[in-house]
Amino acid sequence: MPVTAKTFPTEKIRNIALVGHGGAGKTSLAEALLFSAGVIPRLGKVEDGTTVTDFDPEEARRRISVSLAMAPFEHAGHKVNVIDTPGYADFLSDVAAALRAADLAVFVVSAVEGVEVQTEVAWRMCDELGLPRCVFVNKLDRERASFSRTLDQLKEKFGQGVAPLELPIGEEGAFHGVVDLLDDHAVFYTDGTPTEGEIPPEMEVEEHSVHDALIEGIVVGDDALMERYLADEAIPYDELAHALADGVATGTVFPVLCGSATRLIGVDRLAAFVCEEGPAPRTANGTANGAGGGTNGTAPVAFVFKTIVDPYVGHVNLFKVLQGTVKTDATLVNGRTMHEEKLHQLSVLRGKEQEPAVEVPTGDIAAVAKLAGTTTGDVLGARGADLAVEPFEPPAPVLAVAIRARSKGDEDKLANALHRLLDEDPALQLERNAETHQTLLWGQGETHLGISLERLARKLGVEVDTEDVKVPYRETITSPAEAEGKYKKQTGGHGQYGVAFLRVEPLERGSGFEFVDQIVGGAIPRQFIPAVEKGVQETMEHGGVFGFPVVDVRVTCFDGKYHSVDSSEMSFKMAGSIGFKDAMAKATPILLEPVSEVVVTAPEASQGDIMGDLNSKRGRIQGSASVGNGEVEVVAFVPTSEVMRYAIDLRSLTGGRGRFRLTHSHYDPVPAHLVDKVRTAVAPT
Repeated sequence: MPVTAKTFPTEKIRNIALVGHGGAGKTSLAEALLFSAGVIPRLGKVEDGTTVTDFDPEEARRRISVSLAMAPFEHAGHKVNVIDTPGYADFLSDVAAALRAADLAVFVVSAVEGVEVQTEVAWRMCDELGLPRCVFVNKLDRERASFSRTLDQLKEKFGQGVAPLELPIGEEGAFHGVVDLLDDHAVFYTDGTPTEGEIPPEMEVEEHSVHDALIEGIVVGDDALMERYLADEAIPYDELAHALADGVATGTVFPVLCGSATRLIGVDRLAAFVCEEGPAPRTANGTANGAGGGTNGTAPVAFVFKTIVDPYVGHVNLFKVLQGTVKTDATLVNGRTMHEEKLHQLSVLRGKEQEPAVEVPTGDIAAVAKLAGTTTGDVLGARGADLAVEPFEPPAPVLAVAIRARSKGDEDKLANALHRLLDEDPALQLERNAETHQTLLWGQGETHLGISLERLARKLGVEVDTEDVKVPYRETITSPAEAEGKYKKQTGGHGQYGVAFLRVEPLERGSGFEFVDQIVGGAIPRQFIPAVEKGVQETMEHGGVFGFPVVDVRVTCFDGKYHSVDSSEMSFKMAGSIGFKDAMAKATPILLEPVSEVVVTAPEASQGDIMGDLNSKRGRIQGSASVGNGEVEVVAFVPTSEVMRYAIDLRSLTGGRGRFRLTHSHYDPVPAHLVDKVRTAVAPT
């Protein structure tokens, strides 16, 4: 029988998210923490896809994390729920989800590359959430690694709250230990095994200097401790550790530890720090009322922060208990749908492995399978519990690809498969464009979309083909014109006969379509006039002179002819279509293109490059302004055709530090010199 997961009291639970730039070593650190805790018998490697948290085939093949994964372990009587997160911009949604479930963000920073862009992005996200943070400087055993350079970058980027708790012993290949600055001793590592010892003599001066700065940074938030420190009183280690924990919890101190995940240096000390100085789960952290809040402060409330679609068991929801205790077979209410859900098969996930759980206390994280209507961002609670939770807002999508089913069999399954894919990844969005008749899948970038389509095929069994996204061009006219629409057909017996005289006139942009009936004296019988209008509308929808839908036109039917036997609705519908085509060709038609409002936020240093690039895309800059934190916001109107792949362009221009939002604004005429180029495009059918 499988072993049932142990239950820990809330004060003995720690929830940490490993965040940072891709390649910094987050997955390797998660693996090292599991190995050091005795959970796994050997260290897996990212390079060969054998780690616990990178278990998806897409991750093994690409050698990167593409979704968050759980890696819980026990240390010194505590349960530590590690959430390993992706480090690439395309998968920022999973980072946001992990931060909603974590009580401490552990920033993994490479001592070789230093502070990179996704580290800055994740730090900003933690700032917005008010989430406690610490830093683990990794890869100190690598060539060109520098702790001092990395520490300087951390302080420059994130302020003086950054405080080193350790110093490395040795450099690059000679790195073999750390100095504990809080209680003045050294720890040496041999094949990952720690041994305590004296601080190397050559490091004593540096250690004393950094030690004093650390103590001052810790006690500054406590007036009583500060007075004792200024009086040259030696502050006991226990009091310093307590003050440090308070500083971490309040976000005034960001401790820096160091080591090497692959050589197991400093990994045990990170685990000890998380348990001793890391914050316990917050039961009233702004996402729900804690004990004593609402109408029933002890009733169970759980927040679903991740949904996984499994081809065999269906939906698996990862949740954090915000208050009370969630027990197996409990019936809870979904706060969004107000439907009851019975929680069978509670489990603790470690990578793809599941360990059955009987109950999950406040602050702990677990998984439940086969819930009918629950997905990411939902809250489950007992009736009478306070379900007020801050909505989960995934990043807005920035890049689209048009998809279509590869075969008739896939076409029948596509809608359901896409629905399940979006349940798993709320950063995806689906759009059916009525003008271009394309199904668009929106995501965070090329890699995100590519992996999503791979999962669609592997997990859900649906193959799709992709094509470029079409621009929904339109047509209109710029002058009035008249034409006769005549439809006459004799095929034996009753024929077809209808004549409609039409006048077309331009309307203001955005007015749409207006039909005016000026028939007098019965030139066209009243029952046939709607057929004329229908013929005009269908022709406008199918395309004008350039092959695109026609808009902003008034059509007046002012005269006509009919035959008492041969006239019919069909004949006048055809007459309306023919007359409109002829009139439009005489009315100086023009091509219209959609224009988007683009709002770019990026470092001030990139402002000139961004504005120059937008100008080169035929953009019209509307203004720019500083928004703080060294960033500027640029607003411009840009033809939509020029920004279809702007996510890629902006990432290149700003080194990944820029972000933008794009909304449709209006339609403008296509410049004359570009009309022929657009006409060669395939118009909607």
